[in-house]
Amino acid sequence: MDVLLVPAGNPSAWTGPTGNNTYLLRGRVPVLVDAGVGHAAHLDAVEAALGGAALEAVLVTHGHSDHVGGLPAIAGRWPSARVLKFGELTEGLIPAGDGQLLPIHTPGHSPDHLCFFDEVEGDLYSGDLVRIGGTIVIPASRGGSLKQYLRSLGRVRELSPRRMLPGHGPIIDDPAAIVDQYLRHREKREEEIVEALRGGATTLEAIVARVYGELAPAIAPAAAESVLAHLVKLEEESRVAREEGVDADRDWRIVG
Repeated sequence: MDVLLVPAGNPSAWTGPTGNNTYLLRGRVPVLVDAGVGHAAHLDAVEAALGGAALEAVLVTHGHSDHVGGLPAIAGRWPSARVLKFGELTEGLIPAGDGQLLPIHTPGHSPDHLCFFDEVEGDLYSGDLVRIGGTIVIPASRGGSLKQYLRSLGRVRELSPRRMLPGHGPIIDDPAAIVDQYLRHREKREEEIVEALRGGATTLEAIVARVYGELAPAIAPAAAESVLAHLVKLEEESRVAREEGVDADRDWRIVG
C-alpha cells in the first residue's frame, strides 16, 4: 500500500510537537485517514501528494476536533469526497488506496472511536488508541470509558498488527510491546488510586494530588480525567462507591 504521513500542522501541548497525523493512501481509491484541522498548508500537501487525482474519501477515527476540524476545508477543496465515520460504517471492507481497510470499533478514548486495519499489510490506523511518548487521556466526563478502552486494547492486541499508524507521534513498529506497556501502566495507576483511597483521600482533587503530586496547570485537567476514569471503572466493578447524589469530585470510598 502506498501510504504517506501528512502532518496536520497543529502542534500543541495536547497534540504533540508535530501535531496530528493524517495518512494519505494513494492508488486506485485515494483516501485520507483523519482530517486534521483545516490548515491550508496541510490541504496543499495532500493535494500535491495526490498528483492530480481526486480525493475519494476521508475515514474518521473519532469525532474530536483535532481529527475532524478540517472536514469543511476538505469539502471545499474536494466536494465529492465522502466522509466515513462511526455510525455510518459496518465492519465490512472499505476500498482504500490499492487495497482495503477493515473498520474496527475501539471505544474508550471516545464512544465513536474506530481503528482501520489493513489485513494484507498488517497496518493498523489507530487514531488515539496509543502513542509513543505519552499516554492517552480517557475523558470520563465526556463519554470516555476506561473499561471499554482496556477491552479495545485487548482486541487490537489479538489482531497482531505489524505496525500501528497513530493519530499523534511516530509510527509504532512494535505494537504488541506498546499495548502491553499501556496495560501495565493502567494497572499500576489503578493500584496507586486504590492506595490513595485507603490512605484517606476521598475527593477527586485529593486523589489526584496523592497520585501525581504537584502538576503544571496545563496537564492538571488530563490527570483529573484519568483518575476519574479509573474511579468510574472501579465503581462499575463494585470496588469503590461514591456518596449517592454527590458530584463525581467528592466522597469516593473503598467498598468493603
